[in-house]
Amino acid sequence: MTTADTPPALGTSPALGTSPALGTSPVPGAPVAPGTSSAAPAGWRPALAPAVSLRHDRVRDADLLVLPERVVVLRGSAARILRLCDGDRDLDAIVAELMSRFPGAPVAEDVPAFLGRMRTEGWVR
Repeated sequence: MTTADTPPALGTSPALGTSPALGTSPVPGAPVAPGTSSAAPAGWRPALAPAVSLRHDRVRDADLLVLPERVVVLRGSAARILRLCDGDRDLDAIVAELMSRFPGAPVAEDVPAFLGRMRTEGWVR
């Protein structure tokens, strides 16, 4: 299992806590690979990549992204965000839903950045 510290997805809000959002992700400020972009295309409807599944491990009481030959431990609000990535909602609808659930949280800034990192990793399409 792989884990590492990363910035929180919605992390500075008291409603969501301050724990890191994801077990493994790019280092903040790290360069993006050439030919890739973490910017969301207009009308993007995020969904988990076909080989990725979101699971809850009851023994560890942890949310996981299960990938081929790898498991990523999700922390903080990452699983809440990814559960909304069903391919039907666009990014604006996901942000609006989370803003209604967590008023005052920095959702409009943090969620697109988080999902952009997940897209760069190839875990969300």
